[in-house]
Amino acid sequence: MAEDVRAEMVSTVYQVVVSAGEDVNEGDTLVILESMKMEIPVLAEVAGTVTSVDVKVGDVIQQGDLIATIS
Repeated sequence: MAEDVRAEMVSTVYQVVVSAGEDVNEGDTLVILESMKMEIPVLAEVAGTVTSVDVKVGDVIQQGDLIATIS
């Protein structure tokens, strides 16, 4: 079953840490977002394989936007 990772707030993608095909554990950092000069890590909520990364550095994302998918 695929797990979508979505943005919790409006922010800018500061760093993409993982790539598609990479295995991750629960709690691993997927991307780092920047909002109001604060860096906010987005963590994997499940262990699995990253099937897609749907953002790139510099993207401005809205609350609810898809960041990545883990299966």
